[in-house]
Amino acid sequence: RDGWGHLYLVDAVTCQIKTRLTSGAWMVSDLLYIDEPTRSVYFTARGREPGRDPYYELLYRVKLDGGPVELLTPENADHNISFSPDGKYMVDVYSRPDTIPVSVIRSTTGAIVKELQRADIARLVKAGWTMPIPFTVKARDGQTDLEGLLYRPAKIEPGRKYPVIDYIYPGPQVGSVGTRQFNVNPAGNARSLAELGFYVVQVDAMGTPGRSKAFHDAFYGNMTDNGIPDQIATIKQLAARYPEMDLDRVGIFGHSGGGFSSTDAILSYPEFFKVAVSSAGNHDNRSYDFTWGEKYQGLMKKLNDSTDSFDSQSNWRKAKNLRGRLMLAYGTLDDNVHPVATQLVIDELIKANRDFDLLVMPNRNHGFAADPYMIRRTWDYFVRNLMGATPPDGYLLKGPT
Repeated sequence: RDGWGHLYLVDAVTCQIKTRLTSGAWMVSDLLYIDEPTRSVYFTARGREPGRDPYYELLYRVKLDGGPVELLTPENADHNISFSPDGKYMVDVYSRPDTIPVSVIRSTTGAIVKELQRADIARLVKAGWTMPIPFTVKARDGQTDLEGLLYRPAKIEPGRKYPVIDYIYPGPQVGSVGTRQFNVNPAGNARSLAELGFYVVQVDAMGTPGRSKAFHDAFYGNMTDNGIPDQIATIKQLAARYPEMDLDRVGIFGHSGGGFSSTDAILSYPEFFKVAVSSAGNHDNRSYDFTWGEKYQGLMKKLNDSTDSFDSQSNWRKAKNLRGRLMLAYGTLDDNVHPVATQLVIDELIKANRDFDLLVMPNRNHGFAADPYMIRRTWDYFVRNLMGATPPDGYLLKGPT
């Protein structure tokens, strides 16, 4: 109603608002429990507490009759809350990407009744595992704060320049970072790529959810934007803080929407992105699920006899711009993004006489990004083409036994 997600008490008969329960430049996330005897509403929200990551979810309480909003989980972290069936207690698992998880039982006042568990990462640390670095940068407009994570090699060599990999998922329904909880297996193999010798960047650009409606709508009707100007602005600002980041060697990759946007990035900004890996990309949303495309691009409209309102977001129209190294991949049984989306790009790359690499994954559905072979080929592609090194021949990835 006002650009932020808030709670209202509404008359079920007349549908008129009886009481506005929350307001302000912050966002209600989930309604967790209603205590009818006390007429209290328990909910999580983001961005209400100044000086904290606006994506952290904290627990609050407000009366159905209105009144002050009470913060019940004061710890500066992301809180995952589960209420007991009777509503008298809750389990709260709270952490941040750079702090260990703590599990506690709380009463409805927020008071900690008992600490259940505190994670022990001693073996991880002994093995050389390191935390990501949370960061805040400015978006393309120079004003809006963006939040993200930077993954670096555990051992930094003084004087060495490190190539950069941008892991992208443009949304608009989710962002690149994902959970704000502690996570040993972050999206995009970020920790693994860092240990191969890259600086890996994840940032939730404008156009992704969890903030204001204006933030979410940043490129509504212009999906070819993909938040890429914010990705570039982020990497440049981080390089100013970490001069060992090599802006002449920047790569980008992603799967599905990330495949769409990583290809878009290397075709739209060939002077900045030198290498891209793009898997299962919805490169032309006229060939994708209309219920998703129309939600963010708007209804398809004819502009003239040869173009329509979806034409501008089609990656295949930019194929002639390719200057760097691009590896495309698709699964032959993709049950979400039809292989024709990638084949449209392939056809235009051939017409434009551009060199590219192609990996076809037979009998794989949409989820092949986690396939060990796909992971290894992605690693190899960046090591060879962005780092300029030779990867081990036929390295076999094996999961824990």
